[in-house]
Amino acid sequence: MTRSAPPPSVPPSSVPAPPVPAPSARTAAVRLGPRSLAALALVGAVGVVAFGWPFLAPPGSGLAAHAQDAPWLFAGLLVLLVAVVAATISESGLGPKAVAMLGVLAATGAALRPLGAGTAGIEPMFFLMVLSGRVLGPGFGFTLGSLTMFASALLTGGVGPWMPFQMLAMGWFTMGAGLLPGPGRLRGRGELVLLAVYGFLAAFAYGTIMNLAGWPFMGALASNISFDPHAAVPANLARFLAYCTATSLGWDLGRAVVTVVLTLTLGPAVLKALRRATRRAAFETAVTFEGR
Repeated sequence: MTRSAPPPSVPPSSVPAPPVPAPSARTAAVRLGPRSLAALALVGAVGVVAFGWPFLAPPGSGLAAHAQDAPWLFAGLLVLLVAVVAATISESGLGPKAVAMLGVLAATGAALRPLGAGTAGIEPMFFLMVLSGRVLGPGFGFTLGSLTMFASALLTGGVGPWMPFQMLAMGWFTMGAGLLPGPGRLRGRGELVLLAVYGFLAAFAYGTIMNLAGWPFMGALASNISFDPHAAVPANLARFLAYCTATSLGWDLGRAVVTVVLTLTLGPAVLKALRRATRRAAFETAVTFEGR
């Protein structure tokens, strides 16, 4: 009987190395399920109508005739819808670790907002919302933006029919940062530039849509730039642009510049701290309690 020869030994240098894992995607503090996405889509659609109804309602319609009452109606509706979205998101995955992170960031944002209140748009909370949404994702971002505006309104006494609009607009603002491309790959200067550009543009967008919420309230206070329920859409659009230029352009520019400056200067340290806290929190690991 012949004995088969042993297989030739393979030198260690020729053994293929294990594949290097690709950069991991961002760890989401909140996983958006179908119900959460449906709730966000619903509140987004109603929000578009709530902000843009002066351009959607036909001239002389019943809604346009109640220009002074419509913002109150939409404000009450938005409160309910934002509450529904927050409850749906929390039900789908807002665990105790995410709640703790949400509370800390919302309290920090609410404390930052009064620092520049009334001073040429110096609002440092916006850069924190951009960076938080980037690191923690769109679901967490929407909840954080809405809650921060609610807390800051209570802190500064800014409760009124404009508050639900602010909550929704800031929720969109922060959620948009979470939807930016490359959350698990883009780092360094490229990421900072991306966040700075987004913060600059979104700061103007926030001011513009908030102008839509207050513009119909003007009535006959300024006839050349106020909403006219009997005018056609192009005429009202020209009035609205004049209103934005006359009332908020300088404020929005200040907000945008401050957001860019803080993002480029403090962004690396804040992003690093947020990512370190996210890794240590391990949001996707369930919390368990062991008996003695």
